[in-house]
This record gives sequence, C-alpha cells and structure tokens, in this order.
Amino acid sequence: MEKTLPPIPAKRYFTIGEVGDLCGVKPHVLRYWEQEFTQLRPMKRRGNRRYYQHHEVLMIRRIRDLLYDQGFTITGARNKMQELLQSERDKKRAGEILLDGVEVLEIDDVDMEEFEDSQSMEVMDENAASLFLVRRELFEIRELLAIV
Repeated sequence: MEKTLPPIPAKRYFTIGEVGDLCGVKPHVLRYWEQEFTQLRPMKRRGNRRYYQHHEVLMIRRIRDLLYDQGFTITGARNKMQELLQSERDKKRAGEILLDGVEVLEIDDVDMEEFEDSQSMEVMDENAASLFLVRRELFEIRELLAIV
C-alpha cells in the first residue's frame, strides 16, 4: 500500500476533503478515526464543518502509516500514538528541542562572517534590514545553545 502522499501546502486550515486527498483516505474514515483517536480533534465551525490544522494532518498521516503500512490494529495504533505523544511530552519536559521535519543547516562562524560581509545595511530596505537582524540574533542564539 506504499503510496507517495502529496506535500502538505503551507496553509492554516484544511477541510476534510483536502485532508482526505493529502492523506489518501476517505472523509468517512477520518470521521471514524476522530472517534477512535482522542488526540485527533479538528476545529468545528458552522454546520459542524471540520477544519484540520497542519499538526493534525501529520497525525493522520502517522495513523494511516500505522494502520495501512505497518499493519497495526486500531487498538494497537491508538496505543502506539499514545506512546509517541508521551515520549514527545517527556522530551519537551527534559528541555530537548524538537525539530521534527525541519532541516537543520550547519553553519560555522566563517559562513556567518561571509553572510554579514555580503549584506550592507545601507542598501537594504527596512524589511530586509529587520530580517538581517533577526537572522543575526538566531545565529547568536544557536552559538549559545552549542555552548551548553
């Protein structure tokens, strides 16, 4: 049942039909999974229309993988999801930074100096200058975290 799923677009809310297309399941299956997996709680608006957020789409993909690809039963998948969520909570409590699905770029001091040299604050517009300052702060934060 290995089927490549489409990338999740960068938007805030998804309808049940969109989520079905993104996750390769029918809307009635999503409604059933809401009953079986308590972690799955889409926002409901007028007329009980469901609106899913990005993290819920990822959760549905994980549930789909457990059920369809790994062969878990509903009960087994529910238990596995609870284990996964508990381990994520434990990591957060322990102060670990979770970067699930985020590509981390390794940049050394030389790269930062080259970046700063290539930027001239005088020729930047206000937005670009603000972004430059934010990026510089992020580099400094990353250096502080590397020390710890």
